[in-house]
Amino acid sequence: MARSPGGSGRSPRDRDRPRDRDEDNELTDKLVTINRVAKVVKGGRRFAFAAIVVVGDQRGRVGHGAGKAREVPEAIRKATEAAKRGLIRVPLRDGRTLHHDVKGRFGAGKVTLRAAPAGTGIIAGGPMRAIFETLGIKDIVAKSVGTSNPHNMIKATFKALDQLNSPRMVATRRGKKVGDLLGRRDETTAEAAA
Repeated sequence: MARSPGGSGRSPRDRDRPRDRDEDNELTDKLVTINRVAKVVKGGRRFAFAAIVVVGDQRGRVGHGAGKAREVPEAIRKATEAAKRGLIRVPLRDGRTLHHDVKGRFGAGKVTLRAAPAGTGIIAGGPMRAIFETLGIKDIVAKSVGTSNPHNMIKATFKALDQLNSPRMVATRRGKKVGDLLGRRDETTAEAAA
């Protein structure tokens, strides 16, 4: 058996694996829904299970995935792996809420996400609650209109989260400083109050 020059017998790719595992350990996953599906074949029905899982690090990264298999644990494992492959980063204000209100739509699913003051909690139902808990949001008000299909609700929520911008992102896009943007907003609210 050929050994690597380092003498450990492991390839460089294997040496990096524990670091990946440590990264996976800090991810939390939530099972959103599990559904039994049937395929009609000549001898009768063949049952399988479809699972939807949301994965996040509770610090601004989140992903979702779906998996299907003949057994429940295997379907959950496939969905979790798909969710880890599709992680996105979401900018959070003070690590607890959104920077601004946003709407998302996928198919017949429409969602509205609104930033909320401290102490509000997560006011959202079903699949959206799982997304916000794994994302690390503490205060948010969310409303789903239209379909209650978990696939479409999750995809609409992710479309909304993709549209979020932080003040830093807007400032760099416009070639300004963050203080200029936020200072101008404070001046206009002061003028409106006066």
